[in-house]
Amino acid sequence: MKAINAIRMGGVDVLPLVEGGKGVSVSTGISSGHWAAAGGAGTVSIVNADSYDAEGRPVPQLYHGRTRRERHEELVEYAIRGGIAQARIAHEVSGGRGRVHANILWEMGAAERVISGVLEGAPGLIHGLTCGAGMPYRLSEIAATFGIHYYPIVSSARAFNALWKRSFHKTSDLLGGVVYEDPWRAGGHNGLSNTEDPRTPEDPMPRVLELRRLMRQFGLHDTPIIMAGGVWWLEEWQDWIDNPELGPIAFQFGTRPLLTRESPIPEAWKRRLRTLKKGDVFLNRFSPTGFYSSAVNNPFLRELQARSERQVAYSTEPVGEHTASYGVGARARQVFMTEADREHVRLWESQGFTEAMRTPDSTLIFVTRDQAREILADQVACMGCLSECRFSNWSQRGPDFTNGHKADPRSFCIQKTLQTIAHAHGDDAEAAMDDNLMFGGTNAWRFATDPFYADGFVPTVGQLVAQILTGR
Repeated sequence: MKAINAIRMGGVDVLPLVEGGKGVSVSTGISSGHWAAAGGAGTVSIVNADSYDAEGRPVPQLYHGRTRRERHEELVEYAIRGGIAQARIAHEVSGGRGRVHANILWEMGAAERVISGVLEGAPGLIHGLTCGAGMPYRLSEIAATFGIHYYPIVSSARAFNALWKRSFHKTSDLLGGVVYEDPWRAGGHNGLSNTEDPRTPEDPMPRVLELRRLMRQFGLHDTPIIMAGGVWWLEEWQDWIDNPELGPIAFQFGTRPLLTRESPIPEAWKRRLRTLKKGDVFLNRFSPTGFYSSAVNNPFLRELQARSERQVAYSTEPVGEHTASYGVGARARQVFMTEADREHVRLWESQGFTEAMRTPDSTLIFVTRDQAREILADQVACMGCLSECRFSNWSQRGPDFTNGHKADPRSFCIQKTLQTIAHAHGDDAEAAMDDNLMFGGTNAWRFATDPFYADGFVPTVGQLVAQILTGR
């Protein structure tokens, strides 16, 4: 196994090991601080991070505003307070070693305000900004304002080319590294394009070589590329280490830190990770962001899939084969579908899926009465956690803060489900693992087969980093 040597990143020498950021109270100051203390780059998430009361207890993120706009302002305040709290913890835990980065989603609601608010409230405690989930053109400008390095997340050379030409070339001195996040293997939201098949993963090596060739055209010969997604043991990546074609390479670990003693996720979540089998994590299109996301195939995702399968097209007037009438809602407003679809609807109704809900695509989905109530309640309670949300039709840019479309009941409230699964404890924790979104990289099944975790062993972050450095 080749030696894993320090590289220059963000103006200092650090181990080429980066903790992947996981939002909504998963990548905390404790976990990221310990990763930095081990000599790498820890990543604290400032996506709806926890803040604490005087006794050190997490402050529940409850919303009291009467309008979406009012609740959105509450969300921004929670996010800034939480980000500052986690940055302070990470700084204290790291003891000045390694690097502490902050991860933000560009398509998070009020992302720029949250980034700026956290950096103003935690001066000098964050060494770099990592940002993906969208095209963060203004990331470099914000980094320059606060004099810190920035690390854009891209899934192709084409994406980085667009970012560079539009804005990054103006602040190349602060570009600490470029994160290549494999769109087939990384956990969470991924950047698959419309031309890429989610069922056919591509070899990351040619894609990263293309990125490096582009970066060299821009004079970025020594700027590290951080490989994210699918990295488990480094002996599997020996061809990447000290490879002159690739140049400086670091490796990002997002899924692995979930199963450490410092990881804040519920014990039920950690136990569930040990039961996964190959194929249990897959890409889906149910996220209200519109992005693909990689998550555990649990009953929550299976219900979303079934919900979309109980779907028929309709027209407001009898047209062509759409001649079978159907009454929607309490007022039984008439729409028209095909006779074959009307038979499907009769079957679903006999199974208890009696409530028809309209989608933005002129289709109806069929759910139970309780499901319909929950969907509508979640849509009404929207607090604008995304810049654009197809589930609730929120938009922070649109007129009246809507995207101009009907709310889409085929999706879900991502803020609600991620908060629930991250904070589930006690008797409710096991059920929460079934009833909420559980993000994970596609290699998460390896927890169950890797001898490192034999006999229920849960490493500290320091032990995990030390073992990663052996390569195997």
